[in-house]
Amino acid sequence: MRIAVFGANGPTGRLVTDQALAAGHTVTAVTRHPEDFPTHGDRLTVLAGDVYDQVSVDRAVEGQDAVLSSLGVPFGKEPITVYSEGMTNIIRAMERSGTRRLICVTSSAVDPGAGPHGGFFFEKVLQPFVVGVLGKTLYADMTRMEAIVRDSHLDWTIIRPSGLFDTPGVTDYQTAERYVAGKFTSRADLASSMLAQVESPDYVRKVMAVATVSAQPSLLQFFLKEAGSKPDQQKAPAQA
Repeated sequence: MRIAVFGANGPTGRLVTDQALAAGHTVTAVTRHPEDFPTHGDRLTVLAGDVYDQVSVDRAVEGQDAVLSSLGVPFGKEPITVYSEGMTNIIRAMERSGTRRLICVTSSAVDPGAGPHGGFFFEKVLQPFVVGVLGKTLYADMTRMEAIVRDSHLDWTIIRPSGLFDTPGVTDYQTAERYVAGKFTSRADLASSMLAQVESPDYVRKVMAVATVSAQPSLLQFFLKEAGSKPDQQKAPAQA
């Protein structure tokens, strides 16, 4: 299949691109900085684009069978719009081109009521602080993006991972509609779960939760590594 990947130059987007190529797909990797993209291949096009720029989004989406978005920005106090505005432009481009399959990533943190992901400290202290303080503007925009996707007429799937961390490769992971009991999701597993949905009807027009079950960092390891790491896909205000 022909797949466009937005957020392609972040850790998850690079994995999506590599896994898609390995599976035999033809990939258009959309990034503001194509000169920095590490992957090369006969079935790969690295396209300069910005999700705030409708023309470049239209160019990336034209002729694709599916669009995968792993857009992301770091936490910040300023208003965040890359999810909602970027997805609005992606959906417009898909409607114009006739591309129907959309798979995008948000977070289990946008829906804390879906079910518990940990013990008392995680549920009552850590998660409320991350969602309501550190990531307040980010998760608000993710929520807006989810509403925009749900209101579209596309064959969409919203994927909600939990805390992202790295593993050497794809592991055993679980998926379910809306909720999976797990604090963490490996980026490799998230990428794999996104690609699995490209040709699957299981979660069309549904929210899919994904969590890694066979390998997990401790909370301390997670925060020591992730707190100082590169934002998962891009830096504000707009990189793809």
